Amino acid sequence: MTTSVLIVLIVCFVLAAVMLILSICHFMERGYLLNNNYIYASAEERKRMDKKPYYRQSAIVFLLLSAAYILIGLAIGLHVYLLAWLEIPLMVGIIAYAVISSVHISQSGKS
Repeated sequence: MTTSVLIVLIVCFVLAAVMLILSICHFMERGYLLNNNYIYASAEERKRMDKKPYYRQSAIVFLLLSAAYILIGLAIGLHVYLLAWLEIPLMVGIIAYAVISSVHISQSGKS
């Protein structure tokens, strides 16, 4: 294994670990909420906002991103580049989940 491959492998698994830690923190509803609806809300809106669905949405997205980085790392480390093809449906699923859950959260908030 060359040095460059090893560096990329380490970076992938470090990113996976960071995403997993962020996911766990968000499932526990701890720490800064990394969600666009919260970040772009005014201070007054943040106080009134029910943060629970946004924490859950962000936690699931971070968990899926962690899985994606693990797949990338395994594909590179094991030299099984067919694993990389599994990233495409996973990324599409992450994007679809983020969009659908955002719509669902906004519709349930208007009721």
